[in-house]
Amino acid sequence: MKGGYVLVRINNDKFAKGGSSGKRENWLLIKHRDEFALDGDLDFLEDTSFSIASGRTMEEIAAGKGKKPTPFMTAKGAASDAVWNSDHSPEVSAETAAKETGAPRGREAKPSAKTLAPRKVVKKTTAMPDFVPPQLCKLVDRPPGGGDWAHEIKFDGYRMQMRIEGGKAVLRTRAGLDWSAKFPQLIKDGSALPDALIDGEVVALDVDGSPSFAGLQAALAEEKTDDLIFFVFDLLHAGGEDLTDLPLSERKARLKALLPEDGDRIRYVEHFKSGGAAVLESACKMSLEGVVSKKLDAPYRSGKPGTWTKAKCRAGHEVVIGGWTTTGDAFRSLIVGVHRDGHLVHVGRVGTGYGRDKVARLLPRLKAVERKTSPFTGKGAPRGGTNVHWVDPVLVAEIEFAGFTGDGSVRQASFKGLREDKPAQAVEAEAPAPAEDVELAEPKMATSKSRSSGKASVRGVAISNPDKPLWPDASDGAPGTKLELAEYFEAVGDWMLEHIKGRPCSVIRMPDGIDGETFFQRHSGKGVSALIDEMIVSGDRKPYLVFNTVESLVAAAQWGATELHPWNCRPNEQDVPGRLVFDLDPAPEVPFDAVVEGAREIRDRLEALGLAPFCKTTGGKGLHVVTPLKPTKVDWDATKAFAREVCAQMAADSPDRYLLNMSKKERGGKIFLDYLRNDRMSTAVAPLSPRGRPGAPVSWPVSWNQVRKGLDPKRFNLRTAPGLLKSLDAWDAYAESERDLAAAIKKLGSAKAK
Repeated sequence: MKGGYVLVRINNDKFAKGGSSGKRENWLLIKHRDEFALDGDLDFLEDTSFSIASGRTMEEIAAGKGKKPTPFMTAKGAASDAVWNSDHSPEVSAETAAKETGAPRGREAKPSAKTLAPRKVVKKTTAMPDFVPPQLCKLVDRPPGGGDWAHEIKFDGYRMQMRIEGGKAVLRTRAGLDWSAKFPQLIKDGSALPDALIDGEVVALDVDGSPSFAGLQAALAEEKTDDLIFFVFDLLHAGGEDLTDLPLSERKARLKALLPEDGDRIRYVEHFKSGGAAVLESACKMSLEGVVSKKLDAPYRSGKPGTWTKAKCRAGHEVVIGGWTTTGDAFRSLIVGVHRDGHLVHVGRVGTGYGRDKVARLLPRLKAVERKTSPFTGKGAPRGGTNVHWVDPVLVAEIEFAGFTGDGSVRQASFKGLREDKPAQAVEAEAPAPAEDVELAEPKMATSKSRSSGKASVRGVAISNPDKPLWPDASDGAPGTKLELAEYFEAVGDWMLEHIKGRPCSVIRMPDGIDGETFFQRHSGKGVSALIDEMIVSGDRKPYLVFNTVESLVAAAQWGATELHPWNCRPNEQDVPGRLVFDLDPAPEVPFDAVVEGAREIRDRLEALGLAPFCKTTGGKGLHVVTPLKPTKVDWDATKAFAREVCAQMAADSPDRYLLNMSKKERGGKIFLDYLRNDRMSTAVAPLSPRGRPGAPVSWPVSWNQVRKGLDPKRFNLRTAPGLLKSLDAWDAYAESERDLAAAIKKLGSAKAK
């Protein structure tokens, strides 16, 4: 008995015996043609002709046999007696109570005016369903406003539904698959709860108590799930009642009352009734996924009815894996797509986010579904090659990315893990809608940048003295202000973070401008914004600064940090070299065209050794040649020695142009090949980082086609860079270009021996 019905009382005079008005009333029960309507179900009445209050058939009720009904369901005014009359207003029928208590047919009590008073409808069911398809969220660009929304933290885990009946719990995925065997401890804890159907999310927490999707993947792969948490946020069925028609506010209240206060692994999700934008800001500051907003007065409806929304801190998407690429025998990247108009449409490659453990778990899954032909169809389908391996499109990956390119491909995508709880056919392209498009128009929230009464904020970070000039002339005659620095970091932050997050980072602060006092800082401590993360480094008692979010970069601007210099390790692996940096530092009289020639020569030498070099301006008079490295057993000492040997050979071949001695008195007319940045604690200015120098220059990634005579590094500055970012593709292949340094060291040794 689901969905909508109309109960209509018809004109009894037409059906009275002998044309006289009979006492018996006649009614029609009409089923709405909704999702629960079944045509041709002729056995419906036979299968369902029993009392919802006692389970007895109509014949047993008439004969006075069987169990008595549950008293609360037949009491006067009981909610279970609610029906609908022809104008869709709720009524309470006395006939039901009369029949259920055994009154002979034809002698039902006539409804009184009091009995017909409007009441809220609560559906009752005799049995709890095995599974209810979950209600899903519509992606929006920010949480909706107004006080009729509940805002919850968005968890980074697996959506699950727990069914408890008779002391036995079952956990099912969003697709209805029984995953109980994967979570024995949660099943044990859930079995102690009363009969209920609960909606929630299974999450792994890291050492800081934050959700970790990678931790969840590892726990499932290693079958160590006892420490996972089931965060619960909705109650669909309890105490014999189907609660899906109740408003969310009441469902959550019942859920909270149902759970024990001291629950450890099954935890109630609290919510905020206002300030969705503030909740999102706080979530992003804590590096959480984002915010889920739900209409407090709305029922639970499977699918995407629009009463639940999600706003993310970082762009994320589920994609279907269509293949993978290799370099030699080593894994390189995933080739991914989404379903659109009947096609599996290619949306790009995912080249970062793969630790050794992830690859070890991922590759066997890929090889198990390998095929000879591409699964991609439609416009823009990728081509094959010797290093391309196709797979059946059955695996779903969760990724983070910096946005979409003009042709709909993901930009700077990073792999988070496989999603085994969602079928590949359900993965479609998803783009955030404006929050005001959700159901009812909501008041517009403040934009990320706001300003009033001499104060300003960017991404919710307050900027004091926003008009303070940090650069007297930011390349165009006008000063570059503190607010402009914050806005710059906001504009380039997503791109920049790919090269600095998870790495200790030193900053150069110029709070009074480039002509004022300069401060160098690498340690966190008193006065550092809570938005800026910390990292403990072995060998140093004080925590280092780490920038993991755009908000942390904006906080750096508020702090007066004009330059960021990260380590060159792999993210969150301080002892593993992540890239080589060759710094070409010319003497003052050396023309920049000579530096360009030097950079191209280093490129040629590195490519001959099997490495993939990239180039960027330094924001000064030099260039950096950067090459990404695969994680290997090569330590920092060997990495530095390799870089020195490359530079030494280059200087030996052209001693009139290059040298390895950093002494300025010996550098006249030459370029210093600085290999010293390839040490564990050494740093190099980050790509896109501003410099505290006249003209507000920035360190800008350039393609090798641009690295030629006439290149002018001054054109890349605080004012021009945000506009140029839209067409920046010089480092698009960076993530896919990691190479094995051990192999390069071997080649270099062989070449030297010859």
